[in-house]
Amino acid sequence: MKLKESLLSRRDFFTGLIYGSLGSVAAYLAYPVVRFLYYEKKLPLPKAVTITLADIEKLSLNSAVYFQYGYLPGILVRTEAGEVRAFSAKCTHLDCNVNYKPDTKTFHCACHDGYFDITGKNIAGPPPKPLLAFSVKQEGDVMVISHPEEGGAEAKKA
Repeated sequence: MKLKESLLSRRDFFTGLIYGSLGSVAAYLAYPVVRFLYYEKKLPLPKAVTITLADIEKLSLNSAVYFQYGYLPGILVRTEAGEVRAFSAKCTHLDCNVNYKPDTKTFHCACHDGYFDITGKNIAGPPPKPLLAFSVKQEGDVMVISHPEEGGAEAKKA
């Protein structure tokens, strides 16, 4: 049996092929943009990280060093009084990295000129809240740095 007319003309076939290809390219280009705009970090953070006391003793007074806390960069500061404090090195405004300025004893976010004091409290610029503070405890010959929400009630008091 022979059909007199085809169900799909050549023109309709190529038109569908072109529009399908353009739609695929548009989806391919739009996916990263949509993912970037609506992405929320829900990666699990470790309960704690450890740093040896020997590494901390190398840290001079009124200076800082960076460390990694899961996917978050952290900053460990030794104050002039010798106290060791740990904070997230991500600015609370737009997640830019903060740097410690020993001459003014402040943390500075260069993206939008935000400042935090030595306790992590926001003191200038657009950051809406203080830096995330980690709890620091000495256990034997290591310092244990833990997330306040992961460390339980003890960490929230510290």
